[in-house]
Amino acid sequence: MDLRAIFMGLAFALMWSSAFTSARMIVADAPPLTALAFRFLISGIIGVALARMMGQSWRLSRAQWRATLIFGLCQNAIYLGLNFVAMRQIEASLASIIASTMPLMVAFFGWLIRGAKLRPLGLAGLAAGVLGVALIMGARLEGGVNLTGMALCFAGALALTVATLSVRSAAGGGNVMMIVGLQMFVGSAVLAVAAVIFEPWAVHWTPRLIGAFAYTTLVPGVLATWVWFLLVGRIGAIKAATFHFLNPFFGVAVAALLLGEKLGTMDLIGVAIITAGILAVQLSKQPVTTS
Repeated sequence: MDLRAIFMGLAFALMWSSAFTSARMIVADAPPLTALAFRFLISGIIGVALARMMGQSWRLSRAQWRATLIFGLCQNAIYLGLNFVAMRQIEASLASIIASTMPLMVAFFGWLIRGAKLRPLGLAGLAAGVLGVALIMGARLEGGVNLTGMALCFAGALALTVATLSVRSAAGGGNVMMIVGLQMFVGSAVLAVAAVIFEPWAVHWTPRLIGAFAYTTLVPGVLATWVWFLLVGRIGAIKAATFHFLNPFFGVAVAALLLGEKLGTMDLIGVAIITAGILAVQLSKQPVTTS
């Protein structure tokens, strides 16, 4: 792995993790589902426009359309929709920690349902992840965390896990940026319907809301996705996935820096253990080299 790939991986992890802090800023002044629907609409327009400029086609294979619909529904509408709603009730740092357990969920359910083999290192990583989550949840429960918000975050992570297991590759056959843009349109359409049904239109326009919305739309929404696919193309999906181990750390660090969220001792210990667990699971997927 060269220095450029390392820089790209660090940049992706930081951009992805920062989305929870900017989302927390958004939902403080705007209805979450409505804001997210508009975000995906704008990101989708940008993504499709970029795809057309790159010469990519609207004509997707059947597998690509399936991936587009599943990820648009599970990732954009359900996963992010539930997280946006939850962040009106819980802190961004906790939401980012729960979301970061998704690689652990994928490994566990892949082993439980699909019979995917896990090396001892992977099993140790899963055990560490469960321990880390238990430490954080125990401390937060004692502190009176909102159970509904926490449950929504776990449900969102589970939805993304289902999507990941259902569709092994959305990029096969090319047209990657087109797929990304169309996924965003799917998410926007579903969220718009939900917003009309469940949310009143009540927006408190502030400079922070406008800045956070623009940042969330352009950086985690478009740029991070673009960097991710470039990284996968450079070093492969398995090696690229190892950078997910940084998400818990970056998530709590950005929330503490920009929102002033306080972390207890158990939070810090739990984050360190989850980080180690994710790294162990991802490293266990690396192919064994023989000399």
